Amino acid sequence: MSRHHEKIADTMHMPPATPQPNIYPLSWHRETSKLEEVWSASLREAWDPAALPWDTFDVSSYSWEERESIAYWWTLLSVFDASAPPVFAEAFIKTYEVHEEDAVRRCFFSVTRDEQNHEQMCGLAITKLLEHPDPLTYVPKTEIGRKLQRNAAWLYFNGGRYWTSYKAAVPKYSLAVLFSSFLMGEIAAATIFHQMTAGCTEPVFKEGFRNIGRDEGRHMAICMSLMERDYPKMNIEDRAIVTKQVRAGYLFLSAVLFEPPADFWDLPSDFIETQREGEAIARNAGFDIPAYDKKKDNWKAAMLNLKGVLDKYDIPFPAIPEMDISGEEVTDIDMANIIPVF
Repeated sequence: MSRHHEKIADTMHMPPATPQPNIYPLSWHRETSKLEEVWSASLREAWDPAALPWDTFDVSSYSWEERESIAYWWTLLSVFDASAPPVFAEAFIKTYEVHEEDAVRRCFFSVTRDEQNHEQMCGLAITKLLEHPDPLTYVPKTEIGRKLQRNAAWLYFNGGRYWTSYKAAVPKYSLAVLFSSFLMGEIAAATIFHQMTAGCTEPVFKEGFRNIGRDEGRHMAICMSLMERDYPKMNIEDRAIVTKQVRAGYLFLSAVLFEPPADFWDLPSDFIETQREGEAIARNAGFDIPAYDKKKDNWKAAMLNLKGVLDKYDIPFPAIPEMDISGEEVTDIDMANIIPVF
């Protein structure tokens, strides 16, 4: 039965204002020309993961240990990159609710679409390698495969907790605060896909990484344009939140770009040992996952790039002692308030 509403249309000339946040009333303001350029680029650079040269990928040329180890890397990536479509879909809806300009809404739509491609890339790679459509119900064929599957299960468990936090956190924060988390995710993504493109020998993976890296470059341009627009007028309270979000983002994204910090991630004690073993197998098979020192160097460089951006707006950067980066001490990271993105 439909809910009864009092009829008011004949009691006043114009309707009352719509309670906000709400997607109505709609408008199509266009103010930031850079975002129009990014939107146009997203249309020109559209691609289809299924159309990549999968016929050149001979999985039978790899041993099952190698296949399971490479599939684990894609599974690790999927905790972050394949979760991005709903992450950005939530943000896309928020751009309507806060009545962002038209180009902002379209750009967030393009990011959501791009991230769907990245999710499909993860799924296609995992399915080809394992001959099975998901890594948790797959029956491993080797001992390293069994250990890596346990790692994957714990990664997904943690990811589920962060998704719950994200849904609760998005309504609390302005888009200006969200942009800092999004930019951090895009800097992280650009870092990992640049290094994987450079070291990859499989044509289908190399082309996939190149396309994803190009997408992430556009996403960074969106974040930078919006930060340039909004950060000069950001209030002190939001600046403090950004500082905390960057520290939380470092801890969250380290699981894919470096190694998961034990005080933030709930993982088995042998998790890192198992992951390193799988990475070594994948690396020896020609799948060029960076080793520990290279990961650390790349992640530190990414953090310093982000610091350079925030310094321009006098936003304190958190101390990252794991990377020997000094800054403001942040110790009270509450999972219920973080905005994990990739």
